[in-house]
Amino acid sequence: MKTFVILSDSHGRKRAVEKLRPLFAENDYIIHLGDGSFDLRETFSEYPDKTYIIKGNCDAAYGEDECVIEAEGISLFCCHGHRYGVKTGLTRLAARAKELGCEVALYGHTHRAEVQEVDGVLCINPGSAGSYSDPSYCYLVLHDKKITPTLVSLV
Repeated sequence: MKTFVILSDSHGRKRAVEKLRPLFAENDYIIHLGDGSFDLRETFSEYPDKTYIIKGNCDAAYGEDECVIEAEGISLFCCHGHRYGVKTGLTRLAARAKELGCEVALYGHTHRAEVQEVDGVLCINPGSAGSYSDPSYCYLVLHDKKITPTLVSLV
């Protein structure tokens, strides 16, 4: 079993990141999907082997453009989402994930937490950790080829 804490779009509002800090030690992976990637710089220094930071459209230079993570026999495509037009649909995102052989696509950019299957790809957006009204993140569990995402409010 592998566990993930996934957040996105913190936009410099570190209060949500600080709320999640106790979870970082006890989970297998920590992923920030962009727009506030710099907010996890300390976390990356503390947990370099399990922290993945993706660059968003508002991030200057910190993080990767995208990556694939393999865990428990499942491949996850991680990106911010802006390059795949996620505000108008998830078809291009799912196509890219399939092209890379991934069953899951993790993305941000829209600030809307959602889990949706598109063309056989489970697309997961943790929402915006930096939202003033409804901050959220995703707790993801992979176990025996089963994918269990849980969207969690940070209010």
